[in-house]
Amino acid sequence: MRVLVTGGTSLLGGTVARLLGERGDEVTVLQRRPSGLGLGEVLGDIGDPSAVGRAMEGVDAVVHLAARVGVVGNWPEFEKTNVSGTATVLAAARDAGVLRLVFVSSPSVAHSGSSLVGAGAGPADPDGASGHYARSKAMAERLALGEADDGLDVVAIRPHLVWGPGDTQLVGRIVDRARSGRLALVGSGAALVDTTYVDNAAGALIAALDRADRLSGRALVVSNGEPRPIGELIARIVTAAGLDAPRMKVPISVAKLGGRLAERWWEYRGLQDDPPMTEFLAEQLSTAHWFDQRETRQALGWEPSVTIEEGFARLRAWFEEATPSGDR
Repeated sequence: MRVLVTGGTSLLGGTVARLLGERGDEVTVLQRRPSGLGLGEVLGDIGDPSAVGRAMEGVDAVVHLAARVGVVGNWPEFEKTNVSGTATVLAAARDAGVLRLVFVSSPSVAHSGSSLVGAGAGPADPDGASGHYARSKAMAERLALGEADDGLDVVAIRPHLVWGPGDTQLVGRIVDRARSGRLALVGSGAALVDTTYVDNAAGALIAALDRADRLSGRALVVSNGEPRPIGELIARIVTAAGLDAPRMKVPISVAKLGGRLAERWWEYRGLQDDPPMTEFLAEQLSTAHWFDQRETRQALGWEPSVTIEEGFARLRAWFEEATPSGDR
């Protein structure tokens, strides 16, 4: 297929584009800065109809990953990129006669803060979603799935906590906090959490692209299907980086209150770095969230190719290669 991948500079976007190219698809990537992937490339913002239109020329299918992520920023910034940007992508896909589109969403679109134990993919709920990112992605997912019809097959895939070598989001933030001595467990650290190794998330997105004609209009959550205590996951990430596992623990109520205050202060000051805690992050670190993967795997005809053990081995090897021997 001729495939457009938006957000090619992200860890997941780059992996999807690379795997598509390796199997013989003709791939173009769209993002604001050069990706370095050696593929066809259009530089531009997904909010720019002209740039998106150029990227869509001759395309059969789209994997839409580009999004504003993170925990800081005001609502108009998230709405502009994640909602209006998605609307621009959808309109350009229609105009270009694109047949298939995979919208990359997040389990947070259906998560109000309570524990999720063996959950499925509930409906996206902008009113119940916590934080600007989750709310904007919920609105965008509804918009995308609402475009599914006989002319355009649309599938929403919600990868849960994607990580791997080079990850600047989950892994990078945890390691940065550990290095600065600011990393602590919220509560006991015993809540079971599932994650998704990046190669598995990319494989699931490609499987959704291949089966879009059979899955159009559906949303599916993707994970490794190997839940672990959050304390164990954090410890293994920091030890892979050659650091000591965190010993500090913060009561859940204190973390949520501190996160709420930090969010307000960061928004008031217009700060762009990450606050030490947010209310949503405190919820994520103290509640179980793992998903029943049977429906997802059957629908996609897909299985994870990298176990969590192999993923951590790859992460450790990457840190060892990236870190000068004198700094270990």
